Amino acid sequence: MRVILFFIILTFIGCQTYQPSVHVIPPHIKKIAVKPFENKTNVFGLEELLRIEINNELLKDGKFTITNDIDISDGYISGEIVYYILQPIAYGENFEPIQYKLRLIINLYFVDKVNNLTLWEEPNLEETLFFSAATLPGGLTEEEAKKTVVYSMAKKVYLRTIEGFGSVSGRSYKK
Repeated sequence: MRVILFFIILTFIGCQTYQPSVHVIPPHIKKIAVKPFENKTNVFGLEELLRIEINNELLKDGKFTITNDIDISDGYISGEIVYYILQPIAYGENFEPIQYKLRLIINLYFVDKVNNLTLWEEPNLEETLFFSAATLPGGLTEEEAKKTVVYSMAKKVYLRTIEGFGSVSGRSYKK
């Protein structure tokens, strides 16, 4: 009887699911900067809008000192905007677009300046927004949609930075 009970307990212990360890910012990093993103799209000002929104999300948290000077920071967020495309996905009676899909994809990095190494990277972090044309009730202009998608992306960057690996879903090949 004891042998059967031992194997049952051993089976339950062995059936626990794998939980990867959370990679959070090391305790020696107190000051964070957001380096201006490289904009590989043809949308002017997108990189500055994203940097401002990420700074705002980090400031709301209050755990870290946020600086614009990378030289005095302990670590910084950097990356590049690799994809921004607005696609019509539905058309009205006169073949005018009535619904759109807006996609924003970035490559994201966090650099530990104290130890001079990249702590993590999140390639192909994506945010998508579906919205109606501005001529319809509740619709958005492209500028409003751009601000919405950038705001949502900034929240993902914040979550990835503060809560660690697995808190957002990019299209990365995780090891």
